[in-house]
Amino acid sequence: MRTLLSIALLAALAGCGQGGTPDATPTAPVDAAPVADTSPTAIATDTPASTDASAGGSLRVDRPADGTITFKGFGPANFGATQEDVRMAWGGDLGDGKPDEAGGCYYLVPQPVGTDGFRTAFMIEGDKFVRIDVRRDDVAAPGGGKVGMRKAQVAALYAGIEEEPHKYTDGQYLRVKDPAGGSGVMVFETDGAGDDATVTEWRIGIPPQVDYVEGCS
Repeated sequence: MRTLLSIALLAALAGCGQGGTPDATPTAPVDAAPVADTSPTAIATDTPASTDASAGGSLRVDRPADGTITFKGFGPANFGATQEDVRMAWGGDLGDGKPDEAGGCYYLVPQPVGTDGFRTAFMIEGDKFVRIDVRRDDVAAPGGGKVGMRKAQVAALYAGIEEEPHKYTDGQYLRVKDPAGGSGVMVFETDGAGDDATVTEWRIGIPPQVDYVEGCS
C-alpha cells in the first residue's frame, strides 16, 4: 500500500511541473501582430514629412509650367481677365504693382525680382490682362520658340513670320499670329537681322499692347 501511495504522489508532482512556471523566452505565435517600435529614433524615421506650406516657407512659384502660356493667355486666365484671375492662375507672389492712374498700364511680376530685372511678367492695362513678357531660356513659347534660339531655328518652327526692324538696335521683331485664328500674337526680339541672330526675349498677348516696344509704352 505504501508503495502505491508513493507512486501516486510522484505522478502528481510530475504533472504540476509540466504546467508550472512558463518558459522565460516563449515563442510568439506565427500569426501574431508585430509590436510597433516606439523608440524616438523609429518615430523620427517613420513619421512622414509635413506637407504644410508654412513648414517649407515661401509659396512662390519658380516659373510658368510647361504649356501654361498660350495664344489665349496664361492657364485659366485668358487675355481680358482681371488681375485677380492672373494672381490665382500663378499661385504665388506677383508683387503689389498698380497703375499710376485708373486703367493705366502696369506689370504683375513674380517675386523676388533678381538684380537683372524680371524674367517673366504679366501686363495689365484697362484693368485687363493683355500680355506676357518672357526673358528666360527655360520657358518655351507656344510652338517651341525660346530665348537663346537662332532666328533660323525660330523661322523653322513658325509659318508666316512677319519681320520688322527693332526700334533701338540692329535686331528684329519676329511677329507670329495665332495659327488657330485667334486674336493672340507672339513677338520674338532678336539681337540682329541675320539667320544667326539670337532671340533675347519674347512676348505674347493681344494688340495693341503686344506691339508696345517699351513695356507699358
